Amino acid sequence: MSGTESVGLPLAFLAGLLSFLSPCVLPLIPSYVSFITGLSLEDAGQRRWVALGHALMFVLGFTIIFLVLGASATALGTLLNYHRVWLERIGGALIVLFGLYLLGVFRWGVFARERRMTLQDKPVGYLGSALVGLAFGAGWSPCIGPILGAVLTYTSATATLGQGLVLLFAYSLGLGLPFILAAVAIDRFLGWFQRYRRFIPVVTRFAGALLVIIGVLLATGYFTLLAGWLSGLTPEVIRSRI
Repeated sequence: MSGTESVGLPLAFLAGLLSFLSPCVLPLIPSYVSFITGLSLEDAGQRRWVALGHALMFVLGFTIIFLVLGASATALGTLLNYHRVWLERIGGALIVLFGLYLLGVFRWGVFARERRMTLQDKPVGYLGSALVGLAFGAGWSPCIGPILGAVLTYTSATATLGQGLVLLFAYSLGLGLPFILAAVAIDRFLGWFQRYRRFIPVVTRFAGALLVIIGVLLATGYFTLLAGWLSGLTPEVIRSRI
């Protein structure tokens, strides 16, 4: 695994986690759990294996969409490989814009309009939950859009096809694992959410600041140097296994 990829993986996972914690996703988790399981929240809390099965299929659905997007972004980056330096500079500048948007510096019309695909009547069974996941992944909401867009931009500028798929899978894990945990313990999630909700604006600003830093590093070429330095600090026994 290259130094850049070894840094990109935890960043992609963190990006997925921040997407889960965003104000466009987190407050809707109970609704999604109830919708995909076809159960009330009380029943979902009692029938945890059913909730787990539907949650796994839902996560599988949006993971497929994200992998397709990642492959497309990587293919574009490979096509423009001759202009890799300029691709990294432009991509870094775009990531900075995504970060400034999350920080509230400006409003961007493309993210201000809701584009989430919805299914009015969920198809029956676990396959239906996967289809809902596909619709969720194909949606483009004001909060998840900038973070996912930053991951795709980074992928197109730095990754090979295989690396791009791994990065988007890491992003999906960051978004999907908390959802699965919430689905199988929805009662605990509701209690935790009541305590956490006041921190949502802080997390959004943190995500914005992180994107600005990553964008600046990528645009100036220092991200590769940072990745190489961090890779050098990793013990050889660990590097040989990744």
